[in-house]
Amino acid sequence: MQLREVRPSDLDAFFAHQQEPEANLMAAYQARNPADRAVFDHHWNSILNDPTVLVRTIEHEGDVVGSILVFDGETPEINFWTSTKYWGKGITTSAVDAFLAEYTKRPLTAHVVQDNLGSIKVLERRGFKTIGTEQIFSNARAEVVTENVMQLD
Repeated sequence: MQLREVRPSDLDAFFAHQQEPEANLMAAYQARNPADRAVFDHHWNSILNDPTVLVRTIEHEGDVVGSILVFDGETPEINFWTSTKYWGKGITTSAVDAFLAEYTKRPLTAHVVQDNLGSIKVLERRGFKTIGTEQIFSNARAEVVTENVMQLD
């Protein structure tokens, strides 16, 4: 596993990852129309051109398997997305470790749906603790879900 800067060609893989129903359910995230490439491109253009965002591609054995980023605002927040093909292989864990070594500003927060046990486990093993909860509407689930607000000090 390696982290590297995002290349324009990575966006095709990120778009394909966004089409994975199981990943959308676990993230509780989904664009209103996840197949709308123009909306996806606009979203990623905003991320890549925002000086307050540090974003990396997660690569494994030459394949783009996901992305990891932090929105470096008043309270920095980490987000990551890994293709379902690579779940359970330790790749996300390695990516989070490498990213946390690169991005050292603390405290750092994360929002994770309560039933996303894989992501919660990754974050807890890195020292994140649940400091609260929030209710959000999930387009992917078409319902309100509860997210753990987690923090690394």
